[in-house]
Amino acid sequence: MPQGFPGHRPEQAARLRRIRRFAVPRWMIEQAAERRQAGDWRGACAAAGLDVTFDLDGIAAEHGAEVAAAVEDDLSHLVPDLVRWHAPRVGPTRTTLTPGQTLVLNDYGLRGKDAPRLYVTPHQWLFQATQRMALRFGPIVRDDTHICTDYTHTGFWRGVVQSWTEARHLWDDRRTAELRERCGGDAERVPFLNADGTPRAAGDLPAADPGRGDPAGHAEWVTMLHESGEVEAALAAAGIELLPPGPRSEEFRKWYTVGPLDQLARMPLALTRLEEEMRRLGGGRFQIPWTEHSAVLFDHDGDRGLRVDVVEFDGYYEVEEELGTAEVLAEAVWRRPPDIDLLRAGRVPPEWLHPLVHDALFPAREARSGRDDLPWGPPGPEAPAPVRVRCRGEWHEVRFQDGVLAIPHSPEEQQREKALEVLGGDVGGCFAVRRAWRTGKGRLPKALREQRQELFDRAHHGDTAGVIRLLDLGIDPHVRDDAGRTLLHLLHLVDFEPLLPRLLKAGLDLEAEDQVRGNVPPAPRTALHKAIELDGSVELIRALLDAGARIDLLDDEETTIPRLIHRARRADLQFLEDRVEAEHPELMEY
Repeated sequence: MPQGFPGHRPEQAARLRRIRRFAVPRWMIEQAAERRQAGDWRGACAAAGLDVTFDLDGIAAEHGAEVAAAVEDDLSHLVPDLVRWHAPRVGPTRTTLTPGQTLVLNDYGLRGKDAPRLYVTPHQWLFQATQRMALRFGPIVRDDTHICTDYTHTGFWRGVVQSWTEARHLWDDRRTAELRERCGGDAERVPFLNADGTPRAAGDLPAADPGRGDPAGHAEWVTMLHESGEVEAALAAAGIELLPPGPRSEEFRKWYTVGPLDQLARMPLALTRLEEEMRRLGGGRFQIPWTEHSAVLFDHDGDRGLRVDVVEFDGYYEVEEELGTAEVLAEAVWRRPPDIDLLRAGRVPPEWLHPLVHDALFPAREARSGRDDLPWGPPGPEAPAPVRVRCRGEWHEVRFQDGVLAIPHSPEEQQREKALEVLGGDVGGCFAVRRAWRTGKGRLPKALREQRQELFDRAHHGDTAGVIRLLDLGIDPHVRDDAGRTLLHLLHLVDFEPLLPRLLKAGLDLEAEDQVRGNVPPAPRTALHKAIELDGSVELIRALLDAGARIDLLDDEETTIPRLIHRARRADLQFLEDRVEAEHPELMEY
């Protein structure tokens, strides 16, 4: 039977691997575990980048001592780094937390629209904003559900509430061992993997449906049917009835080429687990928001079992009309675990997993979460390896050394090449590679692209320690990504205090502009611009100003700093508006 790549597309594999390597760094897991095991839940949250927005005394005063005690009990067992590990991500290529989402951890049996919840939210709007999350308690404040599309045409549904109240294995240290069963495993193993976490050989996979008495084998059979394109057969084997297309399907086929079966084929559905998961939730109607023009609707009742339908509509204005009051089925409930897909494909070793995930999936392996002498979790930064470059008909080796991409050419050769470039001549080989590293324009060898990607991924996910370590290992800080961003443009994502002085000392230009395609408006931005529009802290903005960042720049759209502040709805930057008005009153007319 055709196997294909788990997750169906190679770009999804690369994204998942980057998530597991960079999104929750090892130091974060270690520090959060140390604080949690010491009984310091607030310290654990701080280590995991989870900002606590309430206090228990306030909860007791407003909702009573019993509710406050229940919340405190949950917090004492909360694994904040595991929440980050399992949190939904955007699109097939991004590693970014899905903005505008709410993950409900517990509702404490309180009903009603305004009843309080313990819940987690990432940034509400922006892909490029901080990857910190907020832990909240209270009624969920949300906009109406609708669809957003960024400049890469990656759509997502904003305002979605996903319930983890019946999925405590995703965040409660008392329940993490349930993960093996919840992903379709049995007492011995999980689907597609041996007990030690290695992929099962093709000959060990089922050639026919072994039935529900063999949960792992049954999940393998259904998944292989699904991945080979036999969607209807996979649904039938899982006991799910596929409802016929609605009357609007023919109309939609005139405009959209992806039909219902095609959409179901592209989704990494955990088909054998869906009915049980919906039974835990009490049955009823559930939806999976999927594309701009469709959602998957599940209907479960005791008499007819589980039925699935693909609902199509013309954009978000018809969402409520078409889907009614169907609750959103949490992604962590309906999808195959990314960790199993990655292990199955050989993309990561079991040692890369979060230790609690590792111990839950592979109890037969030596437990790592209690061992100080064994490395566990995603690997930290390593010294960048030298890279071979074709130059003048020969293979040269370029390497990072003392913060420079060193090339094997004499100072005289480098001076001649620089003069040639100034005169408009073409440069190639080692010289072209170094120019591409520092400008973001041109081609880089694959190995250098990966080293650049690691640096920017670690910055994007707030791994300040990882960025500093890579700089200590000699990587050139003058790098630009393919959107023209420098490390200064990413300071709003990390702890800027140790990084800003270091980058300025290295000679990075505060007024360097990015070249992000698709900016709205499409205008280049400096580090100060980015900090303003992407919710950078007031402290960072003051530090950039103290370092000499200009406040009088106009971009191609004639956007001034005050206009940018208003567009970003930054009520905390009045001091900067006042300074622009005092020093450059002519800009207030724009």
